[in-house]
Amino acid sequence: GHVKEYEESQIQYFLNRFYLSRISIRLLIYQHTMCFGDEVPLHPTHLGFVDPSCLVEDIIKDAFENAQFLCEGYYLQAPPLELRRTNAINPDEPIAIAYVPSHLYHIMFELFKNSMRATIEHLESTKSSSVLPPVVVDVVKAKEDLTIRISDRGGGIPRSKADKIFRYMYSTAPRPVSLTDAQHSGPTPLAGFGYGLPISRLYARYFNGDLEIHSIDGHGTDAYIYLQAVEDHASEWLPICNRAAYEYYVSRKYQSDWTKRK
Repeated sequence: GHVKEYEESQIQYFLNRFYLSRISIRLLIYQHTMCFGDEVPLHPTHLGFVDPSCLVEDIIKDAFENAQFLCEGYYLQAPPLELRRTNAINPDEPIAIAYVPSHLYHIMFELFKNSMRATIEHLESTKSSSVLPPVVVDVVKAKEDLTIRISDRGGGIPRSKADKIFRYMYSTAPRPVSLTDAQHSGPTPLAGFGYGLPISRLYARYFNGDLEIHSIDGHGTDAYIYLQAVEDHASEWLPICNRAAYEYYVSRKYQSDWTKRK
């Protein structure tokens, strides 16, 4: 049946807290096993699961190549990457921060998949050109923030759908065939499950960062990833189980005080 507005808000609230807690628990488990177990870190400079000098450009290129491979398997083509970097602190040095590489990889991989799919499908629908425009990535490190902008020319998102893109189970792509379906023998779908953007935003917010999506309908979309450039500011952002959380779950008095949008 139809889900009421307050029920949908409660579902979003619960899932955000649930998955953020899961990210935290998973990180603690891996950090402990990497530091005190027999498992060897992926790189000698890693402190458990954390890389004190995470090379952002390397993670971006790795995520793009894997998304490109997946895209070529599904669409038989993929847009190229145009990577631009600006280190406002040390212009001659590579951009590096203390971060969890797998978290950044997950965010970039999901955003690249979305950009590639949108770019190809928009080009096929408009027949505007025979050449795929590149996915442009700007990486800028300043005193406080590391900002990554991913820009595509995939036609953008209408404003009527823009406020839904961070909802769980919502996707602008068609619902894919279940990967467990015995009859499914096609390529791995790029999108359609609806969890990519919400989970990616939680990964970004976990260490006091954020993920924002800004779109121009008919042109393209810009995704902004904000990360803390200073380790001391990258504290964990975790849910608290208190009276306020309980009241949010049990409250059913939500009523909009604005006219409905068409």
